[in-house]
Amino acid sequence: MSFISIIEAIFAVTQLYWAWQARRWIVKHMRTARARILVGAGIAVLYFGMMAFNFHWFSMSPTPARLTLGQALLGAPFQWWAASSVVGFLVAMLFAIARLVARIGSAIGQRLVARKATALESPGRRQFLARTATLAVGSPFVAGSYGLLWGRLNLETTEKRIRLARLPKAFDGFRIAQLSDIHIGPFMPEQEIRKYVAIANALKPDMTVLTGDFVTWVGDPQEAVVSALSGLRAPFGVFGCLGNHDAWAKVEDSITALFREIGFRILRQEAVDIAIHGEAFHLMGIDFQSLRRFGPGGTRVVRRFLDGVEGLRSPDLVNILLSHNPDTFDRAAELGIELSLAGHTHGGQVALEFISPEIAPSRLVTPYVSGWFEKPGGQLYVNRGIGTIGVPIRIGAPPEITLFELTRG
Repeated sequence: MSFISIIEAIFAVTQLYWAWQARRWIVKHMRTARARILVGAGIAVLYFGMMAFNFHWFSMSPTPARLTLGQALLGAPFQWWAASSVVGFLVAMLFAIARLVARIGSAIGQRLVARKATALESPGRRQFLARTATLAVGSPFVAGSYGLLWGRLNLETTEKRIRLARLPKAFDGFRIAQLSDIHIGPFMPEQEIRKYVAIANALKPDMTVLTGDFVTWVGDPQEAVVSALSGLRAPFGVFGCLGNHDAWAKVEDSITALFREIGFRILRQEAVDIAIHGEAFHLMGIDFQSLRRFGPGGTRVVRRFLDGVEGLRSPDLVNILLSHNPDTFDRAAELGIELSLAGHTHGGQVALEFISPEIAPSRLVTPYVSGWFEKPGGQLYVNRGIGTIGVPIRIGAPPEITLFELTRG
């Protein structure tokens, strides 16, 4: 069974659970059969209507590059429901297991002490647990609303000073802006991207870099995302690399050509020297690499990260690598690439690290979820990106534009 099939099966089970809960609510609150039929039919029509509208969401088909009325009224609510209902179901199951364990413990306790009731069975305790369970099960829906209406729009501009021992004196104070994971679509439309472009330009970077995932699926409007990004301005130019979704959408060659037409350079297993007054640093870029096959196809699978990139590195200059996948960092540090700039993770997109540093879905696949990392031989910064994937929700991982200041040291 494929990963997608497993997700679909889990989603189907959760929807059956909520259908059962809806039926219980209708039976409890609707006093007449007519009212029950009308309310039940209304809920069913709304639910299946939203599901039909969002069929492309399940089939990974292209989406419009602007927020339509249908997306606002039917797309966003259903995607909010889909994500929140799955998490809410999991929370409900945890409480159900806890209640089952409590009942078993109570039964054992009765046998041991020969009493008819225990504190676990008291009406007050049962009422407290029921209210706690209701609040806990409802919390994903509240959090999902926050992530949809505010969290995904609450842009954070991060400024980070990067010390590089071999940085030429001419580049001391050189500023690089990074944008990543655009994912153009109805919840990251052209006009929204242009706002981020204006914010990046206001930071007055010397150079701007784009670290991949401009589109999401096959047929997504690559011309629109290039047009929206075309307003980026930096004296030393705009450079970029490609992400896994660019490969899955089969736009690597075409979007590279579109960027070339507006004067931006996508580095694909390429390098360029950025020079000031005879001094330079070495900027490299690679396509998305993975050690395993995943996704709908097109991913460049390698036996070892950065194979073939050794020849791109300049031993005489500071080397900066643009790589969408942060997992290339270990190998980059081994090669002595002083700085890697990556994206890909969205910072987990839903990351409850204010509760625990380990609660981030991306930690299941990479230790480099977001922010700055260092190890002997190199440094890494993982940008959280500005777009979303799957559902238009961000919790604990706000969208990010990063401004780096390179310093000698």
